[in-house]
Amino acid sequence: MSDVEHYDVVIAGGGLVGSSAALALARRGLRVCLFERRFCGAQASGVNYGGVRCQGRPVEQLPLALRARKIWNSLPEYIGIDGEFVVSGHLRLARSEADLAALELYAKTVAQHGLQLEVLAGRTLRQRYPWLGEAAVGGSLCAIDGHANPRLISPAFARAAKTAGAKILENTPITEVEHDGRLFRIGTDSGWVTSDWLINAAGAWGGQLASRLGDDVPTKTIYPSMWVTEPLPALIPMNVGIYGGGFYARQVTRGNCVIGGGRAYGDGEYAHASVDSVLTSMEIAISMIPGLSNALLIRTWSGVEGATSDSNPVIGCSPTVPRLLHAFGFSGGGFLLAPGVGEVLSEIVIEGKTDVALDAFSINRFEPKLVD
Repeated sequence: MSDVEHYDVVIAGGGLVGSSAALALARRGLRVCLFERRFCGAQASGVNYGGVRCQGRPVEQLPLALRARKIWNSLPEYIGIDGEFVVSGHLRLARSEADLAALELYAKTVAQHGLQLEVLAGRTLRQRYPWLGEAAVGGSLCAIDGHANPRLISPAFARAAKTAGAKILENTPITEVEHDGRLFRIGTDSGWVTSDWLINAAGAWGGQLASRLGDDVPTKTIYPSMWVTEPLPALIPMNVGIYGGGFYARQVTRGNCVIGGGRAYGDGEYAHASVDSVLTSMEIAISMIPGLSNALLIRTWSGVEGATSDSNPVIGCSPTVPRLLHAFGFSGGGFLLAPGVGEVLSEIVIEGKTDVALDAFSINRFEPKLVD
């Protein structure tokens, strides 16, 4: 890289969002260079729980979620593998009558946006799901939801982008970035490149990169807590969660149950599992699914994720720098959304617009509000 190379688009971050954008742009003929500070798909995109769910999201995310969900149906054609994606359904459980009422209200609300849910309670719930514990008084089923293996999915998007013509540079952190009013100049330890567009898909570090370019976003770092059991007989036929959070579970074909809930801890760069978090969430898990009572846990892990104050991502154009696009702060909910985000970003670059409503994700929503 002694000679300065020029690209149509440079992407900061090789997680699922950045790799999806690189793939969409490269397939439409643009010259794309993606920089990843470590390995593609090795951060939050590759160590998350693996839930592929539309249910439970804020209403403003549904247009993007449903757009992304269509891509998941064609993963083998899109990235070359199915990523162990299973359309199992997602069952969101209620632990009280108040929770059940909230699930019923949510189902009515999202039906207006094209997401159909089935709310179950009492005898119907027990007959259909006899493996549930007495702590579950009801639930909401989204039949189109499911789960997949993030360790397979995330790197596969980066490989597909490379095959499509994008330049993928791993272990290459961006050390300097500037905009001269016309082009971006991006510096690394290997030299400089220039680009017409810059996409900030730097995940937990997206807020830092935005700040360096004059866009300040109040973000924080979160560390999800997850673990996996020994292989068990078939027990959990779907992706399961609870209203209000604190527990989620799925079982893979090999029999292992992937379970999560609560928070681990970290230093902003690396995450560490929390025994207390695991024990607390396992108590909830056993109350919901008694069949997990004697399961042996064989591994725990966490990851480093970026979150915003309202748990919605930042997606869209910078208000201060021309041709700077942000896509970060997914607050633990980006796994399903990412393929759709990549396509939306490519549309903004190439066509100057997208049909997906992004107003709720504008960086401008964090501006201080004037008080009379």
